[in-house]
Amino acid sequence: MSNESLAGEIRALAQEKNAIILAHNYQVPEVQDIADLTGDSLALSIQASETEADIIIFCGVRFMAETAAIVCPDKKVILPVKEAGCGMADMLNAAELKAEKAKYPGVPVVTYVNSTAEVKAESDICCTSANAVQVVKSLKTPEVLMTPDKNLAMWVQRHTDQKIHYWLGYCPIHDDLTVAQVKVAKAAHPEALLMAHPECPPEVLDMADAVRSTSGMLTFAAESKAKEFIVATEIGLLYTLKKQNPGKRFYAASPEMVCIDMKKTGLKEVLQALQTEGPVIVVPEPIRLMALKAVERMMAVPRDL
Repeated sequence: MSNESLAGEIRALAQEKNAIILAHNYQVPEVQDIADLTGDSLALSIQASETEADIIIFCGVRFMAETAAIVCPDKKVILPVKEAGCGMADMLNAAELKAEKAKYPGVPVVTYVNSTAEVKAESDICCTSANAVQVVKSLKTPEVLMTPDKNLAMWVQRHTDQKIHYWLGYCPIHDDLTVAQVKVAKAAHPEALLMAHPECPPEVLDMADAVRSTSGMLTFAAESKAKEFIVATEIGLLYTLKKQNPGKRFYAASPEMVCIDMKKTGLKEVLQALQTEGPVIVVPEPIRLMALKAVERMMAVPRDL
């Protein structure tokens, strides 16, 4: 069956079942094209919670579907490929976080949304790559424990006087990007601005013209007068950047920045998920309620501190 036929069948079945299809910015182009909403994981979950849909098909990885289940308890949340995981999220579990918290009594825990539901439940407040600095500053405590991404924590440390303790987790795709690779990209495209995700190592961020989340990169590229950009994040974002900015050029900081788990979901998997209404992602209610508190505390943080 052609992609066009698959897409048509998916759209018809989604309408019939009152399902909404969400696709993260790193998904393959054909999946992004059939989605009702594309974007960052948390923003997608929040937008989905405000719809009348009965079913959420989350084209992403497991922690994203869990987040949707946390904020959308009245909806059936389906992850088309149950094996789609996240290397960073798997670097910290609830037991490890409890042990780490014991080292810093009374120090609030700020957890990146790229984490499991169980880890969120053990945290005081969540953050995204876009609002991490604001979230940490909002706590007004001399010390903070950030999990699970060390690079995001080190980026936040640059923008606050608070002492940041951090777990030594990282995104394998972003953390592997080297200064040498960026230099090659800059040499090939000397007029291009470098946009880098804060999950990249500090030495890469030092080279960037703008450090932004994926949604932040979309905004920066649209508003910038520049015509060329080197993009230091997973290559899936280049499709959206090019689509939204047809008069501008975008280049991968490295062609190796590919998340295999993000590429596991194709149109066939989306159609099968709709047909079978599975695999369903369920977060146990006690964990869901505790994790929801951490997410809601983040949502209450003023944008301008």
